[in-house]
Amino acid sequence: MTLKLVNPEKVGLCPRRTQRLMDVLQSEVDKKRLPGAVAVVARHGQLALFDSVGLLNPATGTIMTRDARFRIYSMTKPIVSVAAMMLMEEGKLLLADPVSRYLPEFGVQQVATWVDGKVQLQGVAKAATLHDLLRHTAGMTYEFLGSTPVQRQYTQLRMGSRERSLADFSQQLAGLPLVFEPGSAFEYSRATDVLGRVIEVISGQSLETFLYERIFAPLGMQHTAFHVAEQHHELIAEPFARDPDGGIQMKVIDVRTQTALASGGGGLTSTAMDYARFLQFMLNRGELDGVRLLGARTVDFMTSDHLGELTVFSAGSRALLPAGHGFGLGFAVRKHLGVATVPGSVGTYFWGGLAGTTFFVDPALDLFGMLMLQAPNQREFYRMLFRNMVYAALLD
Repeated sequence: MTLKLVNPEKVGLCPRRTQRLMDVLQSEVDKKRLPGAVAVVARHGQLALFDSVGLLNPATGTIMTRDARFRIYSMTKPIVSVAAMMLMEEGKLLLADPVSRYLPEFGVQQVATWVDGKVQLQGVAKAATLHDLLRHTAGMTYEFLGSTPVQRQYTQLRMGSRERSLADFSQQLAGLPLVFEPGSAFEYSRATDVLGRVIEVISGQSLETFLYERIFAPLGMQHTAFHVAEQHHELIAEPFARDPDGGIQMKVIDVRTQTALASGGGGLTSTAMDYARFLQFMLNRGELDGVRLLGARTVDFMTSDHLGELTVFSAGSRALLPAGHGFGLGFAVRKHLGVATVPGSVGTYFWGGLAGTTFFVDPALDLFGMLMLQAPNQREFYRMLFRNMVYAALLD
């Protein structure tokens, strides 16, 4: 079993400063701005910090525990991206393949353009590829990133609904216009849900079964799934009923029952330790406890910038991709030591989830950090606070 808890000093972190991180999180709990959280910091394959604070469920007063179940939303995307790369390594797909090779419904796509104040549709010049799905350059979007006519269609058709199957979702999304020519810009999107359907078609298995058999079971991620089993319902972390800052509280998904849609873009639930095992697997460049799921060079390839000089399409996507960062195959990737408002080495990669969960992996320092919480409206604040305080604790 990897990831043993050690004194922070043993792995180059200051014990007083790691404790300060927990004290600051506790102060946020005391101010009733944060319900509760589980914090993890690991270096050189060992845990310097693995602790919980606050409440698991504000409504019942249950204390937060380290084995709490969290809705990880978009932290699902890196896992599904790994699944796709495993199929690539097995020779079952090429990233240059058009999406329509596996999902014929994507064979005739159109791009929405503004002409004289009206929306006009024209056929795509170049079909979206699997590479485009992985790096969010396929011309798709998310309805919550803006209010363009295409995004309003996403909303009208309830593309966020979990009541349709992945096959039905794919069919419906394929009929909607794109917001730009595939391969021409970055727009965070429902592309990873489509990638999940590609995995189903190639593997002949449901996405849920593929992930369990090929990733979760081999990596010992026994508490990661698209819903929480009934015997663990009392371990589900919950947000406040009302936004502590007075905003409109985002409603989180119900993870107590199985839904029709296995969302590769945002459907998984997990624990801090389960996801820590996934991050250690990534930091080890594709291997954990003697189990290798990806080649080391494939992990390097995934966690390199794949956008180059491409533009970021919308203000919503720009808000998700900090200055000085690009995007790889499932992760944001740091390109400059400075520029961004939080510290991190060049090559650091990260992502987070809509309810507030977040992680970063710093290969240069053999380090990763993860904060698991359910505070959707405060997520950006806690992500930056956590990153700042982890780097502040490093002694070398």
